[in-house]
Amino acid sequence: MPSSVSIVIPTLDEEGNIARLLFSINKEINAAKPEIIVVDGHSSDKTVKIAKANGAKVYYDSHGKGSALIKGISESKGRIVVFMDADLSHRPAELKRLISAIESGYDVCMGSRFLGVGGSDDISFIRRMGNYFFIWLINSIYGSKYTDICYGYRSFSRNALEKLNLTEINFGIETEISIKAKKMGLKVLEIPSFERKRHAGVGKLMALRDGLIILSVILKNI
Repeated sequence: MPSSVSIVIPTLDEEGNIARLLFSINKEINAAKPEIIVVDGHSSDKTVKIAKANGAKVYYDSHGKGSALIKGISESKGRIVVFMDADLSHRPAELKRLISAIESGYDVCMGSRFLGVGGSDDISFIRRMGNYFFIWLINSIYGSKYTDICYGYRSFSRNALEKLNLTEINFGIETEISIKAKKMGLKVLEIPSFERKRHAGVGKLMALRDGLIILSVILKNI
């Protein structure tokens, strides 16, 4: 019988993080027997070898984070799908809350760094201000009440993902999800989440480039 939970993890040169992440995921939700899907952007290090050795299913996509997540959705079998970063910034200890939100009837559950006890050890002042601007802009345009729209730690029902029909191939995919979920009237829950600093390796986010991508996603969905 297929697992009820699929976890989709985009990777690119994450050999210093992936084994520890997969071990922690299985430790936290071993009873759920999660299907772990790594979508790799053709890493030049041992990311793929380590992922396979730790039981993950590995697929390939090199077009961007969004494209990798979409590929992972298409390959996943779970009735609940979780998006998770590979750099250990997302705490596996929060997985149960993301999963239980969908089990209790929500379509989408979004981690928020700016809600309640949420927070971040990683976000710079410029990125924080950019996030606040985009949150204000989306809430103003769409009448939503989001507290975080650029954070990628999220869970979904299978039905919700089919309705969302995601298309953004880059870092704008989180913004696309937030906008479409509101426009479609999906049942969305935000929960506090704490973002840790990347454990090893080099981050791929570029504030100016990705900020312009996010702005374009907001404007084209009006």
